[in-house]
Amino acid sequence: MRNKYIEAFEQAQITQKNIPDFRAGDTLRVAVMIKEGDKQRVQNFEGICIARRGSGTGETFIVRKIGANSVGVERIFPIYSDSIEEITVLRRGRVRRAKLFYLRGRRGKSARIKELKK
Repeated sequence: MRNKYIEAFEQAQITQKNIPDFRAGDTLRVAVMIKEGDKQRVQNFEGICIARRGSGTGETFIVRKIGANSVGVERIFPIYSDSIEEITVLRRGRVRRAKLFYLRGRRGKSARIKELKK
């Protein structure tokens, strides 16, 4: 049982943000606002969404990309964070499960995900 005032505040936060429809297996580009000293800039983080969890304003998603020297890099983003400028869906993936943690142990061609045909 949640407080009705907190729920009303959360609902107002959710309606302000324009979040695209995405799920695990989709390739995303997340534009993140980075603060360095007194300057601000937008940095893109592009990778595969491997999980989505939570509900309401506490909902998060995990994006995994392969960085330099074939090292996997994962970041957890709160969906309704102020530091996220925009989320762009680049490809829709065809997967059969909601959490793709098995990709952590895969490299190269075995880590590929088929594209969803419409």
